[in-house]
Amino acid sequence: MVPTSSITRKTNPVLLFTAFEPSGDDHASSVIAELRRRYPRLPIFAWGGPKMERAGATIVERTGDDAVMGMPGLAKIIEHGKINRRVDEWLEDHGATVHIPVDSPAANFPLCQLSKSRGAKVVHLVAPQMWAWGPWRVNKLRRLTDLVLCLLPFEEPWFLARGVPAKFIGHPLFDHPLDTAAIDLRAAALGDKLPPGNPKIAMMPGSRPGELKKNFGPLLDAFRRIKTDFPETSGVFAVTRPEVEVQLRRAAAGLGGWPADCSVVVGDAETVTRWCDLAIVKSGTVTLHVARQNKPMVTFYRPGRLMYYLLGKWVVSTPFYTLPNLIAGRGVVPELIPHLAPDGQELAVGVYRLLRQPGFADDQREGLRQICQKFNGIRADVEAANAIERVAGLVPAEEPGALVV
Repeated sequence: MVPTSSITRKTNPVLLFTAFEPSGDDHASSVIAELRRRYPRLPIFAWGGPKMERAGATIVERTGDDAVMGMPGLAKIIEHGKINRRVDEWLEDHGATVHIPVDSPAANFPLCQLSKSRGAKVVHLVAPQMWAWGPWRVNKLRRLTDLVLCLLPFEEPWFLARGVPAKFIGHPLFDHPLDTAAIDLRAAALGDKLPPGNPKIAMMPGSRPGELKKNFGPLLDAFRRIKTDFPETSGVFAVTRPEVEVQLRRAAAGLGGWPADCSVVVGDAETVTRWCDLAIVKSGTVTLHVARQNKPMVTFYRPGRLMYYLLGKWVVSTPFYTLPNLIAGRGVVPELIPHLAPDGQELAVGVYRLLRQPGFADDQREGLRQICQKFNGIRADVEAANAIERVAGLVPAEEPGALVV
């Protein structure tokens, strides 16, 4: 990496980030912070969230507070149409050297088309999951990108084989070593919210309202089944916001009441993972958090039954769904996907296998360790900043008269 003091530019590059979900705010913020460290006066603008603003971006409009998963409703479509027009007006007034769309391809693709038409280069931060579903979209991506920055190691060869410039940059989750001392301090502060037990089970139902509504009942039922067979079992639901705990406890009242030896921890899945012996996890990025701590898990995803049979069953193009399995290229962790049963019996059976067959749990731990090794020595924020500065035309200060950023 070139020292900050020697970085210069001859032109006046302008960067525009567009992110529409909290996860995008997370991913973009570390990259913006690294760019800001290198270039204190570089113009960096964003449609984004609070973390991007704290990292040093000038927020044009706040986004991400009402993110939804799946097909957007009419109101969401209309709102994104208005955002597209405002972004286009901003591009006309300000211009951008590089547009960095962050995840959310449905929202970002129209913006990429606008920015490309106005002469900007496009660097996708977080590869669209075309390897999982809708691979025909790669033709559109090829037209609307100059580079795709991939967080997962198998993505780079997949895109390169289809003529899309791509680079594996690592995953932000693995940018820094796990701070176990800090986690243990947080665990001590949580006190009886992390109850003793054998086994101790973490339950991670997801973060979006629709997910919580679909996932909580089966998870609660699975915990009760496990506790019947293993009476010393304790459990913790790891949730993202305080209001979710209120919602879950209210829902439990209509499902037989809140079980004994079970609690809720808000906003600290990392500490819950360190506490647990194993986890039942809604498929998503959180599976990498669990894998990083080498904890056995059972994963699941509950799509809408009608949507799955009408659409999902035919457009999904990958033999695996859960990120650890996709990275390993084999079935390291059990996947209940789609999990369409109304109760938690299948989830409980997956846990029984981990508890009653120690060799199976040990094999999973070794598989998770090998998966995490693929990210060793790679800093996603640094690699992303390196790529963006190259595309933006930022160069070392080797010529007289170059303007320091």
